[in-house]
Amino acid sequence: MLSGGGRRADHRGLLPRDPLGPTAAGWLLGVVTTVAVAGSHHLVFGVHSRSAHLVLDTVDACVGLLVTFLLWGRFRRSRRLQDLLLAQGLLLLAAASVVPGAVDAVLDPGSADATEVWWAIAIRSMAALLVVGSALVGRDRRLPEGARLHELAPALVLAAVFVALWWVRDSLPLPLPQDPPASASRPVITGHPLLLAAQAAGAVAFAAASVLFAAQARRRRDVLLLWMAPACGVAAFARVNYFLFPSLYTDWVYTGDLLRSAGYALMLVGAAREIGEHWSGWATATVLEDRRRLARELHDGVVQELGYIRSATVAAVPDEAARADLLSACDRAFDEARAAVDALGRSTEEPLGFVLHRAARQVAERYGGRVLLDLDDSIEAGHAQRHALVRITREAVSNAIRHGGARSVTVRLERDATRCRLVVHDDGRGFAPAVVAASTGYGLTSMRERAAALPGTFEIASTDGLGTAVTVVW
Repeated sequence: MLSGGGRRADHRGLLPRDPLGPTAAGWLLGVVTTVAVAGSHHLVFGVHSRSAHLVLDTVDACVGLLVTFLLWGRFRRSRRLQDLLLAQGLLLLAAASVVPGAVDAVLDPGSADATEVWWAIAIRSMAALLVVGSALVGRDRRLPEGARLHELAPALVLAAVFVALWWVRDSLPLPLPQDPPASASRPVITGHPLLLAAQAAGAVAFAAASVLFAAQARRRRDVLLLWMAPACGVAAFARVNYFLFPSLYTDWVYTGDLLRSAGYALMLVGAAREIGEHWSGWATATVLEDRRRLARELHDGVVQELGYIRSATVAAVPDEAARADLLSACDRAFDEARAAVDALGRSTEEPLGFVLHRAARQVAERYGGRVLLDLDDSIEAGHAQRHALVRITREAVSNAIRHGGARSVTVRLERDATRCRLVVHDDGRGFAPAVVAASTGYGLTSMRERAAALPGTFEIASTDGLGTAVTVVW
């Protein structure tokens, strides 16, 4: 469904300059908040408000469901185990925020509070394991088509946990004191040891997931994982704050709740970027399909007609000089048409060096010359620059073989500390420098204008009998 499932999209504008920046910022937020909570005895970090807790739980659950939907779409397209586990983990987190309220309506009032809390603890613990598991499996593990048990596993485990807790509901211990603290001016580490252990384990799991997601996002340039990394980092510190003050299962809104919502806000940013990447990918695919259609039409129409005109010229024009001029014009038209077909039918994601390699070889083979290539494939260029450099290369190689009589042409693409350079050098006849300076031929003029538009500089150096060198620097 989305680009993370297989279509490569253009990430310019979707990824920050340093993909680790958001993760570092998320961890910094968590550290500063936690240190403030643990070190201050004069500031009030919480407020007693059941309605505020309900609002945060509802908003967080909605965001979690949205991101779950996006991840499920990625999984359906790519069958990656990571997407499935992460979607299941976020689904369980969303369920833990809203389902206990529904459970409250059907459980016995005398045991509802304890059962709700323990059930929520079990769900969130499972979710933390799924999230860190998705980070550990990486993006290369895929499930075969038709494997449905993996998709249903969390639901089956949830049902088993619910039945088990319902069965022993009368003997469940109290997870929290019945009388919550009256103040939130300092941390209060309280609760059943299993509750505290679950929060500590959740903090470790989310912290590990944050580090792993950040490394994978930096390597894979995955927009959603890029924002999942800081979201998990903030979620880890939210669990630390819940350890210090277990407001998650009370009517208090504390720093842990705010950090948790901040983590969901980061997920929402990632979801928005993922949706933008999805539509960008579809737009790119549509443009490419139109380009390929135009390429087919040119190939099957204009190119075929030019072939007929060339063959008819040979038979219909008796004058040798006129025939040579017409054939030369036909060859140029052929070359232009084939260049257009090639430009329209090829992907814009190919490396610049590969595109120049193909263009130079096509021209050399057409006119019976030999081309030597020394191309730096790490050099990148925008679409307009790529088109200009390809046309300059084709024109320079064509001129070297057709007009200069060159037997071999060398094409070099290189860079130094600040600029890139394209050099086309041949071993042809060359011509006098005065001729070069005075030339107003369309080919040389076109190359100069294309080089200036890069923006860059164009130089041509030639010595009579020693070949010609065309240099473009940008």
